[in-house]
Amino acid sequence: MHRHSSGKIRNVVLLSHSGAGKTSLAEAMLFNSGTISRLGNVADGTTISDYDPAEVKRQISINLSLLPLVWKESKLNLIDTPGYPDFVAEVKAGLAISEGAIIVVCAVSSVEVGTEQVWRYVNEVNLPSLIFINKMDRENANFFNVLKDIQAKLGTRCVPIQLPIGSQKDFQGVVDLVSKKAYTGTPPKETELPPSIADDVNSYHEKLVEAVVEVDDELIARYLDGEEISEEQICRCLKAATKSGKVVPVLVGSALKNIAVTPLLDAIPDYLPSPEERGAVIAANVSTKTEETVEPSAESPLSALVFKTINDPRMGRLSYLRVYSGTLYSNSQAWNANKETAERIGQLFILRGKNQEPVPQLTAGDIGVVAKLTSTSTGDTLSLREHPLKLAPIQFPEPVLNMAAHPKSRADLDKMSTVLPKICEEDPSLKVQREVDIGEILLCGMGDTHLEVAAERLSSKFGVEVNLQVPKVPYKETITITTKAEYKHKKQTGGHGQYGHVFLELEPLPRGAGFEFTERVVGGAVPKNYIPAVEKGVNEARLEGVLAGYPVVDVKVTLYDGSSHPVDSSDMSFKIAGAQALKKGLSQAQPVLLEPIVSLAITVPDSLTGDIIGDLNTKRARVLGMTPSDGMNIIEAQAPLAEVQRYAVDLRSMTQGRGTFTIEFSHYEEVPPPIAQKIIAQRSQP
Repeated sequence: MHRHSSGKIRNVVLLSHSGAGKTSLAEAMLFNSGTISRLGNVADGTTISDYDPAEVKRQISINLSLLPLVWKESKLNLIDTPGYPDFVAEVKAGLAISEGAIIVVCAVSSVEVGTEQVWRYVNEVNLPSLIFINKMDRENANFFNVLKDIQAKLGTRCVPIQLPIGSQKDFQGVVDLVSKKAYTGTPPKETELPPSIADDVNSYHEKLVEAVVEVDDELIARYLDGEEISEEQICRCLKAATKSGKVVPVLVGSALKNIAVTPLLDAIPDYLPSPEERGAVIAANVSTKTEETVEPSAESPLSALVFKTINDPRMGRLSYLRVYSGTLYSNSQAWNANKETAERIGQLFILRGKNQEPVPQLTAGDIGVVAKLTSTSTGDTLSLREHPLKLAPIQFPEPVLNMAAHPKSRADLDKMSTVLPKICEEDPSLKVQREVDIGEILLCGMGDTHLEVAAERLSSKFGVEVNLQVPKVPYKETITITTKAEYKHKKQTGGHGQYGHVFLELEPLPRGAGFEFTERVVGGAVPKNYIPAVEKGVNEARLEGVLAGYPVVDVKVTLYDGSSHPVDSSDMSFKIAGAQALKKGLSQAQPVLLEPIVSLAITVPDSLTGDIIGDLNTKRARVLGMTPSDGMNIIEAQAPLAEVQRYAVDLRSMTQGRGTFTIEFSHYEEVPPPIAQKIIAQRSQP
């Protein structure tokens, strides 16, 4: 592929609700540019973008996919992202490395939950965008209804620059509202403007001109004076208005029938900014500890962000990177500014789906892949040793659903410790936690499908089979009153006997204080050399409480007296005495069960706030407060972990996917007696 300067590159992320047709659109764009010779199909699993077995099986995108193509004089790096909400980390990575976005909306389904979600993401990072109304060939497709919905939900700055000619099975092409010319067929050919839509064309042309001249004071004055605005002036203003986010051009077509996809290809370099136009990036200079502005040119110091890592069965570890400044060469050296270590750069590739094309270099603005970096992970910056720059890492969402991963065999268990970090490296929104208290390994992700796909990947890629189950709740036990307990361990069986005698005092500690062991033995009642054995016995016994066998916390145990035998006493005797005295003391001190309480921050539309609070009340939650924000409410609450283990699934169901939340551990609290009795009864069953 010919080398392009940053002014001729366009990095464009494709976004939509699941099923709106991003992958089919990308396929049509690749075909129209001559990059591929035949059109693949999502249903057949033959697209360039969706090549992963899990994607073919589910017929949805799961991974971010790079799809570079050359159109006229520009290189377009299309970044196809999943529409399914569980794979939001891929969307975040795509947004972070792009200068523009294409939001795909279905002409039948109109603006869906996922559309609103990606619209919010785009606005958070101020990304210039185009909207493409897809599937105009489908039954019940209605451009004007969808446009109305777009303007109502996403804003009036979404302005059409095309109108469809025909609809559903009669969809033939589009009218360009800038030039008022009609185009039909593939490739598009100019044709006569149908008289039936002439009035609409004139009306929407006026609205377009009115929206775009606002970026030029001189043109506004001329427009208000009734002067004709030329096609060239409209184009210039439209680019400036799109780049500044004042206008979001709306285009229309059918990806599956490959109608009006070519005008979209034209619109990308015409209206979306290049890395050069988007401007300099801010990087932290590691050696001077200052921030500096780096221009996106080949001559600037090198800075390249690794935004994705995968473990390829053939190639090994692949690092996807976006070069922001300077030039990265194949078979060279680079400096990892995050890890402060040198990396050998082997052969660089341009990746198209899973197909690799070797390139000698990647210049500022471009995107590529390098294999077998030893220390570099997602979020790291590659730069020069003499000029170490660190770019801001991508902010990935924290996991909200935990499942316990139980290996199917002993061999799977042995491999899990090496394989789980690899799968988390590939997907930063996936985390692994080891819960020692409950003896489980937790796989934490964004939802059911996310974790199912992760489990499938463990099997297909690494040969590790796991079953996913709802995790056990890590309950604890504690005491509510101070008590004293004595235990004498005495055994005589001929020869040396066993003798250990201890007095323990148990007192409750404040919640979260942990477990303490102290001693105040006087006069050598318990010889000093046996005190560690008593402590060991107490610590071992506290791992299994007297109520339901859960670990004991928030208790201070003091060894204050005892006795020993000059011949029969031993470490083992005092260890047993310590353990039994603790159990006796725990039984006497009115033990209670504690449960983990988590803090939730739930963001939902205003209209659903009442339903969410009502549901929280059924989950023994306490609502702490609410903060309104742009038609949404942020509800802060605390709830027992046992009640909200599946909250990611519940919230999505209650809000049709409009609600999001974060969850983190807060503290332990006493379990209400009726619930505690049930838990204890369940634990006592064989």
